[in-house]
Amino acid sequence: MVSASSLSALAEDQLALARATDSGRSARTVYGGPSTSLRQTLIALVAGHELAEHASPGDATLQVLRGRVRLTAQDRCWPGEAGDLLVIPDARHALRADEDAVVLLTVARG
Repeated sequence: MVSASSLSALAEDQLALARATDSGRSARTVYGGPSTSLRQTLIALVAGHELAEHASPGDATLQVLRGRVRLTAQDRCWPGEAGDLLVIPDARHALRADEDAVVLLTVARG
């Protein structure tokens, strides 16, 4: 079965939820589950907030849908802005929002 979603509308919803939390973040899986090898999650971060350093669950990319972010890993930094696609390194990494941002995290699980 094919389904369609407006990523723009979902991104706005997640950003509104992130703005209402002390953590300054919100996330929603838009595709995938325990029985699939692909998972896509919208992550919203309010400016100045971050996802602390964590391990990568598999091959993964971040598509920046809105705002500006910085992906950091092992003393390296990759900036991203709306329209950019960042490949997440196979190393512990963190993500920080330089301005209110929404990204689409895509993970291929083995």
